[in-house]
Amino acid sequence: MPPTNEVPFETALGEHVEDMLNACTRCGKCVEVCPSVEPAGISDAKSEDIISGILELVRTGKGPEASRKWAQSCMQSGACISACDYGVNPRFLLSMARLGIAKSDNELAERRRQGVERYRDGSRGVTVLSHLQLDTEVLERLGQRSASVSAPVKAPDFVFYTGCNVLKTPHIALLALDIMDALGVSYQVMGGPSHCCGIAQLRSGDPEMAGRMGSNTMEKLSHSNSGQVISWCPTCYVQYSETILPTVERQRGSRPFEMNPFMRFLGDRLAQLQPHLQRRVEMRVALHKHPGVAGVVEAAAEILKIVPGIELVDLNQPAVGLQSVNVGVLPKYKRELQLAELEAARDAGVDALVAVYHSDHRELCAHERDWPFRIMNILEVVGESMGLHRHDRYKELKIMQDADQIVADCSELIAKHSLDPSHARDVVLKVLLGDQPLPLKSGTLPEQGAGVVAPS
Repeated sequence: MPPTNEVPFETALGEHVEDMLNACTRCGKCVEVCPSVEPAGISDAKSEDIISGILELVRTGKGPEASRKWAQSCMQSGACISACDYGVNPRFLLSMARLGIAKSDNELAERRRQGVERYRDGSRGVTVLSHLQLDTEVLERLGQRSASVSAPVKAPDFVFYTGCNVLKTPHIALLALDIMDALGVSYQVMGGPSHCCGIAQLRSGDPEMAGRMGSNTMEKLSHSNSGQVISWCPTCYVQYSETILPTVERQRGSRPFEMNPFMRFLGDRLAQLQPHLQRRVEMRVALHKHPGVAGVVEAAAEILKIVPGIELVDLNQPAVGLQSVNVGVLPKYKRELQLAELEAARDAGVDALVAVYHSDHRELCAHERDWPFRIMNILEVVGESMGLHRHDRYKELKIMQDADQIVADCSELIAKHSLDPSHARDVVLKVLLGDQPLPLKSGTLPEQGAGVVAPS
């Protein structure tokens, strides 16, 4: 347990922010390399003025319109981090600028209410969609149900932290576990709404509650022999590596663990992985890229290159954002990017467009119906070469494009989990079918109106 005399999370966070503000020289290099600037419509503003306004927003919640637009248009691509010569993390400052705006725009009670609503909506989507696809035994394997509160008899080498939303596409998480089993990795699975990183609260402008939730989950994650957590979700990774862990380190003088994304974890073990890649996978594939977590795209490419039979094709498309869902802050730009990539994949004659993250898969997978190539996750490709397979039930359901048909097709699990069919249908319509930034070729989705918005 943390010491009772440590400084409050929000106070320690404020000190961390102040140190970074003082280190910033306002040179504007972070603005110059940012891929959000042009589509956000602020390329005419001086980069020095934009970053200066960001510092004002962090401190007061008030600042120039161009700076406010930049903060709200951040796709979390991460190019700004490597551009800074002074050790400042501009992506973190933009997050703090959005926090400043939220605090300025609403009183704490309203911000806290919004945080609770976001958390409940997210939990609802994760819970229902995972239950429409998995029985109790498999949910337990993914750290849900009673497994979410149980402790292993022996501490594992690693904790595998799924985050929440990959449970909507559970075949991806299950393949990650299957691959670790094949490599002989000892792990405990944690994740889902009961292990929230606090991002919904931070985005709503409630840093105190974000700190409570993130720190509570942090305590659960900090019980491995290696002191390492293997993470799947890039949002959780950024939340912990840039906000929670640095703040806790300031509070306590040390970090309880280090976090490593699964792709980098696997990329560090290519020599161990390669002997398991026994089956040829004769495919020309293109990698759907998001560079927000350093090293992930590079690791994914190296993994694909050692799969026998795979030919990796570069579509020469822009690589931006943390994952697909983060590009949604610029919806028109996002639709243009996705359409251009689908067209490039068709023109290149690839057999599959291969994504890394779960939100990429959710948004792209139904397009398989309309284009002459498959939409796959990278772990499906690796698994095929290793003799591992997990059925992509999410894609199968989404391609149906009919909420009533989906509910009927899942009726057995709906009954087994005692779900309300009308409630399940509502989630299917708004969360599964509503998660479609670029419309399918047939047009708008059934019953989707202006009020149906895909969850973040």
